[in-house]
Amino acid sequence: MTTNSTLFGTLEELGYGELHFARDAQTGLRAIVGIHSTRLGPAMGGTRIRAYETEADAIDDVARLARAMTYKGALARLPQGGGKAVIMAPSDLAKWDGDRRAALFRAFGRFVDGLAGRYITTEDSGTSSRDMDVIRTVTKHVVGGSPERGGAGDPSPYTALGCRRGIEAIAHHVLGRPDLTGVHVALQGVGSVGGHLARELHKAGARLTIADVDAARVEAIAKETGAEVVSPDAILEVECDVLAPNAFGGAISVTSVPRLRTKAIGGAANNQLRTPEAGRMLKARNIFYAPDYAINAGGLIHVSDEYVGYDRDRVIDRCTRVYDTIAEIIQRSRRENMLPEVVADQWADEIIAAGPPQR
Repeated sequence: MTTNSTLFGTLEELGYGELHFARDAQTGLRAIVGIHSTRLGPAMGGTRIRAYETEADAIDDVARLARAMTYKGALARLPQGGGKAVIMAPSDLAKWDGDRRAALFRAFGRFVDGLAGRYITTEDSGTSSRDMDVIRTVTKHVVGGSPERGGAGDPSPYTALGCRRGIEAIAHHVLGRPDLTGVHVALQGVGSVGGHLARELHKAGARLTIADVDAARVEAIAKETGAEVVSPDAILEVECDVLAPNAFGGAISVTSVPRLRTKAIGGAANNQLRTPEAGRMLKARNIFYAPDYAINAGGLIHVSDEYVGYDRDRVIDRCTRVYDTIAEIIQRSRRENMLPEVVADQWADEIIAAGPPQR
């Protein structure tokens, strides 16, 4: 949570921006859209649907995630600002039929459309290309739909591609390795992104240890990649070269850092550091942390390109350049003796302050 206990205190702390709330009695929709910045272009970011213990937790989640999207887009040199949306999941959502879920997302799409292009949505945790197809029936301000409906499709492989390139930068500039051959990566979560990342790393010659709450999923990925499997509770304590958190945020905390047996952290999850103190503890232990929004930008690169006219070669080229972003953060953090997450924030702020490039 943020250090402020008031709504406007949270917005001030995170440099906002706008929060928009919507409720639809007919469908049960309760949604929040955070627009952190539109200086570089319309705010873009995914919509996640999940159960939150409190409304304050949902507000904190959307506010932090939208801010990260601003910085992610800036470092990836995209013509977008940062936004995010959360839908507070009904307790019985798993039992809903397709029509009822579609009605919920049509209601959400009307909410997005009412923001008049200031926010462009796409898929995120708990949502899919199919949900984006439904949203597209009521607003044009959506990307990430299915290819058969004119969308660019699943962004997960591109998030994984960029993340693998970031881990290659870590291997080169932190571990002193020429490539990923024999580099031991421990993956916390092998879902939609983590599974693709495991395959990317395996093809590059890395040695893998994996964990996931879904036993069938982890078994399938292990069979495909030859990975060793450990329990979700044990993955943070695996002795490895790189730890890749790919599940929900907050895995790196003041209580988990002392348990880590890794030389570096670079994964696809958002909001990996639970608190700034966790980042300081990593530095004290000489564990390099690749800022999450810098290394996991591939998915945003993919859907952002759909909005301007999709070009797969351009997307792959931009995802590949995540290597350069992480390498620059490593070099700046050493040169200036600063936390890598602080370096990334300052670099993104410089890009945002400069404004959109002259055309």
